[in-house]
Amino acid sequence: MTTMETSIEKIPTYLMGYLINGDATGLTEQDVNEVDNLLREQSVELVCPPSADEDCQPYFSSVPWIGLPTEVVDCTVVYRIT
Repeated sequence: MTTMETSIEKIPTYLMGYLINGDATGLTEQDVNEVDNLLREQSVELVCPPSADEDCQPYFSSVPWIGLPTEVVDCTVVYRIT
């Protein structure tokens, strides 16, 4: 039986297009590989951005979910727990 767990993570804004729509425009091959490896290693099923009705503004984080300090948005990440 597979169970799911959710967590709020600080997702870099520059990765949102890739994580949500699969659009790697503006990302390097290294960026894409790092994200793909993280998704696989952490068994990520889904990254959900804040809904349009939430008052969510990007902010700076020194400790984003992946990468160097940058602008982030809090997103719900669904992990597969086996």
